[in-house]
Amino acid sequence: MKISVFGLGYLGAVHAAAMASLGHRVVGIDVDAAKVERLQAGQAPFYEPGFQELLDQVLPVGRLTFSTSPAAARKSQVHFMCVGTPQSPDSDRADLSYVQAVTGQLAELLAGTTGRHLLVGKSTVPVGTAEALAGYLAEAAPNVEVLWNPEFLREGFAVEDSLHPDRMVYGVAPGAAGEWATAVLDTVYAPILADGVPRLVMDYATAQLVKVAANSFLATKISFINAMSVLCEASGGDVTALAEAIGLDERIGKRFLRAGLGYGGGCLPKDARALVARADELGVGPTFEFLRHLDAVNTSQRQRVTEMVVRALGGKATGQRVAMLGAAFKPNSDDVRDSPALAVARGLAELGAQVRLYDPVAGPAGLRAAPGVELSASVAEAAAQAQVVVVGTEWDEFKRLDPVELAQVVAARRVVDA
Repeated sequence: MKISVFGLGYLGAVHAAAMASLGHRVVGIDVDAAKVERLQAGQAPFYEPGFQELLDQVLPVGRLTFSTSPAAARKSQVHFMCVGTPQSPDSDRADLSYVQAVTGQLAELLAGTTGRHLLVGKSTVPVGTAEALAGYLAEAAPNVEVLWNPEFLREGFAVEDSLHPDRMVYGVAPGAAGEWATAVLDTVYAPILADGVPRLVMDYATAQLVKVAANSFLATKISFINAMSVLCEASGGDVTALAEAIGLDERIGKRFLRAGLGYGGGCLPKDARALVARADELGVGPTFEFLRHLDAVNTSQRQRVTEMVVRALGGKATGQRVAMLGAAFKPNSDDVRDSPALAVARGLAELGAQVRLYDPVAGPAGLRAAPGVELSASVAEAAAQAQVVVVGTEWDEFKRLDPVELAQVVAARRVVDA
């Protein structure tokens, strides 16, 4: 099939390459000319394990191209919307300007053309957005149907999650329009569905809620175990042993019960906040007040770790050398959006510490996001004459560090493992 993908970030670029690997002819579209140029040259514009290999596979055979022009989507029948929905600068609501822009561009491009088109929304949006877009297109371009197909990609595993997802969710209009949209997307995903991936067909509202509900629940688990870490510290308990004990309960499970700096990135923080904001708009905000408290617990972990480091430094950070290992918000990614590790690095720098930062792939991006922090080319360089070493991101490289070897370069044998 001929497919367009609007938005070439972590989601869109990987999705475009994945669809091309299934045999479709795909054009990826983005307003960022530099990003489009890099992709067309076969260069991944961000770090994602397996993505460069996927580009190397599909670009030479001509099934994947890139453009900055929405008109490049004119010959496609299926149009995936993968643009960002960041948090609004003046509220917790999701910024839908990119979603609205793409919908308007498609309406202008496709209105009056022959043939039927399918707009597949993968962007994470507040409930009610798909209905609004479908209503707009019914007037502006009635030959375009809407299906909401939320993504569940994990950065660091995006290629695997694109080609071997744990479920497919279709949010469709009622009646014949929804049946047609379902059949078209089934054709797009035929090789994936043939592997037995569960496919759930539901209404627009439920499909939009699935993603934000999943992320908010994960945020709840992370904040819960971090809250328990505070209680363990106050009582002398061991939060790691506690997490192992409760994680063996099959109703709870072990995943996302690892105490630490908390969650960050471009999804969990803003999705949980946007869910509360949308609940407020729908008049049920008080029911979700607990998510505001969980967000506060998550944010407070950064301050707690900063205070731990200052205590390790004898109560004063000014002039002290600190090694920060990690800039990305999670391992196997170069994404530093809302990174807890960088929040600690910035906090220590603001207190007067000399912070040296090292990350295997996200160092340059971390430096741009953390003014006053120095960038190092290796763990040894960052840790040279450090008074304390802080582990902020769970890279395997840091897990494998030999403390005896590291002790040879530091000024003091102190580690704060966050």
